Amino acid sequence: MNILLVDGYNIIGAWPELNELKTKDLSASRDRLVERMAEYQGYTGYKVIVVFDAYYVQGISRKYNNYKVEVIFTRENETADERIEKLAIELNNIKTQIYVATSDFTEQWAIFGQGALRKSARELLNEVETIDKKIKRNVRKTVDKKPSSKISLSAEVAEIFEKWRRGER
Repeated sequence: MNILLVDGYNIIGAWPELNELKTKDLSASRDRLVERMAEYQGYTGYKVIVVFDAYYVQGISRKYNNYKVEVIFTRENETADERIEKLAIELNNIKTQIYVATSDFTEQWAIFGQGALRKSARELLNEVETIDKKIKRNVRKTVDKKPSSKISLSAEVAEIFEKWRRGER
């Protein structure tokens, strides 16, 4: 099993779309990152865990699932880097490969020591954008292969049939 640990605020600061959104609405930029990671998880099959520092969101540690992506907010005096290092140690085993997405150079070296591999923010963005293109291409192929009706119908008649199909009158 492959697991991707994401340093949430580091990625938000490095991705242009999310960084711009952060200046207007930090919560929306977090949500957008989680959405993008859900698409990544669905396409690659990786388990994705996004970790956010409590520095930006004061309060107790929280952990929840959103779009099947695990989202963790650290404790008040705990950094995302510390939590990611702990997770890398806890989750590391012979059947699991851990990847950490961060552009924090110090963190990259620390996780190497835990046996994890790193993905820079730019590498992850490139990978996510490539996946988006592949998904769009697959959707386009599916739409193009959609069989047309065997009987040609005018738009008006097709609309009437569609209403009947839905039970509308």
